[in-house]
Amino acid sequence: MMIIRCCGVYSLQLLFAFVPPPSILNGWLSFFVSLALIGLLTAIVGDLAGIFGCLVGLKDSVTAITFVALGTSLPDLFASKQAATMDDTADNSIGNVTGSNSVNVFLGLGLPWLIAAIYWNAKVPASHCNNNNNNNNNNFTTQR
Repeated sequence: MMIIRCCGVYSLQLLFAFVPPPSILNGWLSFFVSLALIGLLTAIVGDLAGIFGCLVGLKDSVTAITFVALGTSLPDLFASKQAATMDDTADNSIGNVTGSNSVNVFLGLGLPWLIAAIYWNAKVPASHCNNNNNNNNNNFTTQR
């Protein structure tokens, strides 16, 4: 197990050794190389999550939601643990948990809803959503 862990850590260190220093091109080259490496690692983690879900027998949507939830919550967990151990009353960890979960929920639900609302408003004209006609064949009528 130790060999697998060391190989994984050293391979990441070797991969990120190719990021140039920020003094070249005012940091833009470093930024874009780092962005490409983050994209590569995201693709690798996504593929590994898909393989894991296939082995366990989960649908891709359930696996994706689970790994996204873990990816957003684990850093908050470690930050809250660090704040709780360094503070006598653990007030900072409570604030961290409350704030980070609020941001995760509000951005995780609100931002996709906003994007979908803008998309559907641009795609579907307002006349299709009009409920003033008495035609019972459309899907927008209400039961009385």
